[in-house]
Amino acid sequence: MTEVSSLTGRLLVATPALADPNFDRAVVLLLDHDEEGSLGVVLNRPTPVGVGDILAPWAALAGEPGVVFQGGPVSLDSALGVAVIPGCLSGADGVATLESGVRPETAETAAAGARADAPHGGLPGEEPLGWRRVHGAIGLVDLETPPELLATVLGSLRIFAGYAGWGPGQLEDELVEGAWYVVDSEPGDVSSPDPEQLWRAVLRRQRNELAMVATYPDDPSLN
Repeated sequence: MTEVSSLTGRLLVATPALADPNFDRAVVLLLDHDEEGSLGVVLNRPTPVGVGDILAPWAALAGEPGVVFQGGPVSLDSALGVAVIPGCLSGADGVATLESGVRPETAETAAAGARADAPHGGLPGEEPLGWRRVHGAIGLVDLETPPELLATVLGSLRIFAGYAGWGPGQLEDELVEGAWYVVDSEPGDVSSPDPEQLWRAVLRRQRNELAMVATYPDDPSLN
């Protein structure tokens, strides 16, 4: 199989040409990307459902708006937490899928192994128990962990229902077709207080021709 250069931790920004309504103007944070496929969450799809309505213990730690976000069209009955821990910028990138229903065959094994190798039941290095790095300061939260264990270190938390997934080679085909721009993520993208404007904000900060795409009208026929 052709080796895939990992895009884990980067953003997929939907191009204006992307016709799939599930991803219209979507900004997707890739949580996992390798030869076996890709997995991510849409950062700019808030729902009317409050975090307190489904995960009351975590509601106080969720950033504004304090609602559940639709992470994608797959497994909408599963919950996934993504959080930023300021200062956690070093160490190897990794991904766990805890309380998410995603790649369950590897999540439990990876988490158990990490805890066994770490002192006092924590995760290796500077990673606190209940949080596993995806990229830089961004990581996944084990939603079965008592929230008070993370309350003092979390900078922001988002709760997602469902996720976006691609099979082997599927995302690569969509990139070739021009469906997505691939850009670097920033920790603040996870907790943007104005998620409806995230698509334009991410494009606007690019130092190339993509900054002009941010001005693209929502309805091209009105241009």
